[in-house]
Amino acid sequence: MPDRFQVTKADEDTVLDYHQDKASGKLLGDIHDETLDSGDIHRAEENQKSNIDPNLYLYDDDLATRPHISTFISSIANYENTIPAATDPDAKPPAPSARMGTLIGVFLPCIQNIFGVILFIRLTWVVGTAGAICGFLIVLTCCCVTMLTAISMSAIATNGVVPAGGSYFMISRSLGPEFGGAVGMLFYTGTTLAAAMYIVGAVEIVLTYMAPWASIFGDFTKDADAMYNNFRVYGTVLLIFMGLIVFVGVKFVNKFATVALACVILSIIAVYVGIFDNIHGNEKLYMCVLGKRLLKDIPIDNCTKDDSFMRDIYCPNNRCDDYYLNNNVSKVKGIKGLASGVFYDNIFPSFLEKGQLISYGHRSIDIENIGNESYNQIMADITTTFTLLIGIFFPSVTGIMAGSNRSGDLADAQKSIPIGTICAILTTSTVYLSSVLFFAGTVDNLLLRDKFGQSIGGKLVVANIAWPNQWVILIGSFLSTLGAGLQSLTGAPRLLQAIARDEIIPFLAPFAKSSKRGEPTRALLLTIVICHCGILLGNVDLLAPLLSMFFLMCYGFVNLACAVQTLLRTPNWRPRFKFYHWSLSLIGLTLCISVMIMTSWYFALLAMGMAVVIYKYIEYHGAEKEWGDGIRGMALTAARFSLLRLEEGPPHTKNWRPQILVLSKLNDNLLPKYRKIFSFATQLKAGKGLTICVSVLKGDHTKIANKAVDAKSTLRKYMTDEKVKGFCDILVAQQIGEGLSSVIQTIGLGGMKPNTVIIGWPYSWRQEGRNSWRTFIQTVRTVAACHMALMVPKGINFYPESNHKIGGNIDIWWIVHDGGLLMLLPFLLKQHRTWRNCKLRIFTVAQIEDNSIQMKKDLKTFLYHLRIEADVEVVEMNNSDISAYTYERTLMMEQRNQMLRALGLNKKENSKVVQTIVDHHYDATRTASKVRFADPTIEETQNHESHNDEKRNSIDSDGPEETDAPEATSKKDESAEKADSKFKSNVKPDEFNVRRMHTAIKLNEVIVEKSQDAQLVIMNLPGPPREVKAERESNYMEFLEVLTEGLEKVLMVRGGGREVITIYS
Repeated sequence: MPDRFQVTKADEDTVLDYHQDKASGKLLGDIHDETLDSGDIHRAEENQKSNIDPNLYLYDDDLATRPHISTFISSIANYENTIPAATDPDAKPPAPSARMGTLIGVFLPCIQNIFGVILFIRLTWVVGTAGAICGFLIVLTCCCVTMLTAISMSAIATNGVVPAGGSYFMISRSLGPEFGGAVGMLFYTGTTLAAAMYIVGAVEIVLTYMAPWASIFGDFTKDADAMYNNFRVYGTVLLIFMGLIVFVGVKFVNKFATVALACVILSIIAVYVGIFDNIHGNEKLYMCVLGKRLLKDIPIDNCTKDDSFMRDIYCPNNRCDDYYLNNNVSKVKGIKGLASGVFYDNIFPSFLEKGQLISYGHRSIDIENIGNESYNQIMADITTTFTLLIGIFFPSVTGIMAGSNRSGDLADAQKSIPIGTICAILTTSTVYLSSVLFFAGTVDNLLLRDKFGQSIGGKLVVANIAWPNQWVILIGSFLSTLGAGLQSLTGAPRLLQAIARDEIIPFLAPFAKSSKRGEPTRALLLTIVICHCGILLGNVDLLAPLLSMFFLMCYGFVNLACAVQTLLRTPNWRPRFKFYHWSLSLIGLTLCISVMIMTSWYFALLAMGMAVVIYKYIEYHGAEKEWGDGIRGMALTAARFSLLRLEEGPPHTKNWRPQILVLSKLNDNLLPKYRKIFSFATQLKAGKGLTICVSVLKGDHTKIANKAVDAKSTLRKYMTDEKVKGFCDILVAQQIGEGLSSVIQTIGLGGMKPNTVIIGWPYSWRQEGRNSWRTFIQTVRTVAACHMALMVPKGINFYPESNHKIGGNIDIWWIVHDGGLLMLLPFLLKQHRTWRNCKLRIFTVAQIEDNSIQMKKDLKTFLYHLRIEADVEVVEMNNSDISAYTYERTLMMEQRNQMLRALGLNKKENSKVVQTIVDHHYDATRTASKVRFADPTIEETQNHESHNDEKRNSIDSDGPEETDAPEATSKKDESAEKADSKFKSNVKPDEFNVRRMHTAIKLNEVIVEKSQDAQLVIMNLPGPPREVKAERESNYMEFLEVLTEGLEKVLMVRGGGREVITIYS
């Protein structure tokens, strides 16, 4: 929800600001009802009555503190909350541009970030060393990790509006600041080391394949240390140059990204065209092979034993090498083509130890260098294994977060991120997997295993496959690698600055500051220092597994976040992306951990150790943050640990779930009066909240302690039968109302206090008189004062059983916004099998000044961001004149109150006369209704009632009706008629009561018309009268009766004054 939004009433100069507490989501403008002087209230109503929509006058108290739906929806329709992307401080403010779609905003950036230097300089070597089968498995494993992570990321990214921030934002807001800070630093380190790898890769492309003459440490083909020293020196120079570009011209970096993307795409196309162009091979590349060993630095014209060039190398001092004497020298075509059948020679792996010779087969005589002289034979520079190759190749599949990092710039992030990211992974995976097969079917095994192309004169294998010539690949790969390095150097400092600005890691505070130009200069300097440390390693094969650890840790936590949220089933977890499952996330997490340990256990321990240190540092020294994370949500399901960890304050909006307090009324036999109220609580338990059932007995606890024990046992049995998981208790009090107030105020412990109260509707309030409705209204006021939500199910006996399945509609009549509880409740109900097949329909009432079409559009957008599927209908209610029926109904209500006050009867007489007056006045006005609110505990008594009593069962049959003798009835009727005639003349109904009655009747007509056949109608419960006065309270009960007339199953809801649902992740 917006941190601050304004609500303006029509024809009113005063603007009410509604502030939402960032930590708890509480509406600070919402105050509980207070007992005020009746004269002050009357004058206040007189001053403001013209400002209230006549059709919503019943909700006038609510509209003073809670916004009407139209104003609430319009206030958030265009709300944005994003982290600004990198911009050029010197550039002029650009004109507002159109939001990016899936292709430009997600798919192409992911393609650019996933395809990297490894594709061009290492994939052929991986295929040759691992073979076609193992190479395919290596690529497939890496792609599976990213695909499963993308599925988890899509679920998180579509679970609300995700501001720009990528994996750091998603994990920190899902698993908490400790995990978020640790993973954020790992992601930062991985991004920085990726820049180092790109720089070293770019230098390798230039020195090895484009300008070998530029070496400053001699012939690096004969000395590996010379090669790595060249990489270190040139890498440092290139890093300084790129750092200056990032510092001075972010605009250039953003523009160069387009050039780099074009280079990547054109290079890949050139490779594919070249593979099919060379389907029968070519004569460009020949290798010199001694026996089965691959040789280097041997001109093809000199590749024969008869040539003195070879003899001088292998026969120094006239003593020839035994292997040279026993084997022939041959020329082998390097590019054989798909039609040659070379694929079968490249099926199986050829893993080597460091120092072994590259040769055909696995015979020790061919691969072992027995003598100390290497001559011109090519040796393995590192020990290769299946798992090591996974670590080296894995950086080629990273970059899947590019789309989520741009979520603030997307037109529809919840749609674009899953589709764009998954399509990009499918595209790149197809390219990688097909490249493995094509390389294995095109290139000779020895040439594939020649990492630096030394056997063909220091040429890049992929470049010599491409069409039309090798320079397309050399220039394209260099520019794309340079672009990827610039992107990493641009993104990493901003990520570090974002972490520092969250203030969760105190020692990073200096890096939160920006320069006068708005650039994260300090963070950039630190990034350059760390990147230089990576460059000093000087070897892509060392950098790749190291940065793989950091990315794997990051991806593992993304999967963990999705699995935790799914298993917890928090009410806020409503991803619009539906194709996920917790098992897939756990498989992704397992794969990440397995690949880390298999690839390099010491690098894995380094990454894990770094994460643990940062986690503990944040836990003990970091700033406390409440982001509604899943770990704090888990605390709600663990007993002692949770109670110690949860704070007294309310949980974050994302963690809010109904902690239910069921106030169950007992009959004379100590049986719960409404059994199905427990079923309803069970059906709401899809949110996995806490349920406490409490009943209040009237009396002295010292005298009826045994009775209380029996009642508790009965209550527990009902809970067990209805599968309500929770606790129950019995409170004995002198007054029922005071007992209920004590329960509501004191029940619960710490963070496990209930936040939602369910109380039954007092059906017999007319018969029982003031004590009945006074207890009910007092409870409503107490719940509001405690800032708890309230649910009042009416027609509870018609609610479905928990073991039944029903279909139809759940209709929500959203009149005022009081925290979003009306949106959350039907979602929770639909998680239960009973309501799962029901469809949601949301109705809201448009005021005169509202644009109904725009209001409907905004409401659909709001529901889309809430990830709630429902049909939306905006009902237009014209300001029709108050009908004569409304006046008559109001007049009868007031006459009844006046008669009762004048009669001054005792309680027993009052109960009898009240019903007589009710019958007398309502027989003529009672509308046809199918509703019959019955109490199952009195069915047997009802069977013995007279035929005349059955006529009065359509609305209020809560208890057994007392049957009087004919004489008593006649006297009662006579008394009522006298009282009626006394007050019926010269009585004008109160204007405020007429207006409220008008609202109740008009709303009821519309609701019955639209929702009479709905399985459940959920609506706002109007606030109770502020003044404690019998007439106002009685009128309030009458208004609620009129509002719900003709509806079978109604759930009246009143929020607790805080937000319980959010559009954000």
